[in-house]
Amino acid sequence: MRTRSMDSEPSAALDPAGAPPARVLRNELLIVLALSLGASAVASLIRFTGVLTSPGGLSDYAATLNASRAPDRPWLDLAWQLFGITTALVPVVLVAHLLLRERPGGDGPGLRAVGFDPRRPGSDLGRGALVAAFIGGTGLLLYLGARAAGANLTVVPESLPDVWWKIPVLILSALQNAVLEEVIVVGYLLRRLGQTGWSPAAALVASALLRGTYHLYQGIGGFLGNAAMGVIFVWLYRRWGRVMPLVAAHALIDIVAFVGYALLAGRVDWLPTA
Repeated sequence: MRTRSMDSEPSAALDPAGAPPARVLRNELLIVLALSLGASAVASLIRFTGVLTSPGGLSDYAATLNASRAPDRPWLDLAWQLFGITTALVPVVLVAHLLLRERPGGDGPGLRAVGFDPRRPGSDLGRGALVAAFIGGTGLLLYLGARAAGANLTVVPESLPDVWWKIPVLILSALQNAVLEEVIVVGYLLRRLGQTGWSPAAALVASALLRGTYHLYQGIGGFLGNAAMGVIFVWLYRRWGRVMPLVAAHALIDIVAFVGYALLAGRVDWLPTA
C-alpha cells in the first residue's frame, strides 16, 4: 500500500508567496517547545540526574503521575486538577494559532494540517484501539522487566484521594496527555522540521528522542520504551497522514494505566506500588 502524501511533511512546503522564512519557523518551534515538551524534557533530565546521584537504585524511587494537590480539601484539589489539565493544553492552542497564520490573513490550515479534526471518528478510533492494544501490552511488559532489572523507577500512575471526581479527572488527564504530546511532538514538530529542511529520517529521530527524554523521569526503561513508541507513532503518522489515531491510542493507553492502577493497586501482586 502506498503511503499517502501529507502537507505536514517536507514535500509540502508553505505557499512561497506568504511563507515565513525558515529562521522564523525555527524560532517559532523553539518557543513552542520551550513552553511545553521541550521544557518537560529538560526537567525530566534534571530529575533523572538527581535520582542517579542519590543513594540506592532506580527501583527504590517512585515517579507519581497524577498526584493530589490538596489531599484534605477535595474541592480545592479538584480545582487544581482541572486548572493543571486546562493550562497544559495552552501550547496546543498556540500551535493551532500558528498553523492558521501560515498563510496571509490567517487563512492557514490550522490543526487540520496535522490531521487533528473529527472528520473520521470511526477510522481514527478503530486504528487507535489496535495500536493501543499492541503498545499498551508490550509497554507494560517492558516496564515490569525494566523495574525488575533496576533500570526504572516505580511509576505510580495516580495518588488521588478516593472521591467522586477521581476517575473522571484521570480520564481527562489521559486525554490531555494524548492531545498535547501527539499534536506537538508528532504533527507540529514533523511539519516544522520538514519546512526548515530536515530530512524525514532526522525528523523521526528528533521526535522519538524528544518523547523518550521527557519520559526519562521514569528511568532508562521509560526512555527506551517511549523512544521506541515515538518511532512507531511517526511511521504511522506518515502512513495515515493524521494524528487523531495516535491521540486515540495514547488516550486509551493512559486511561487503562491510570484507571487500572486506581482499581488494582494493592489488590494484585504483580503491580508495583510505591
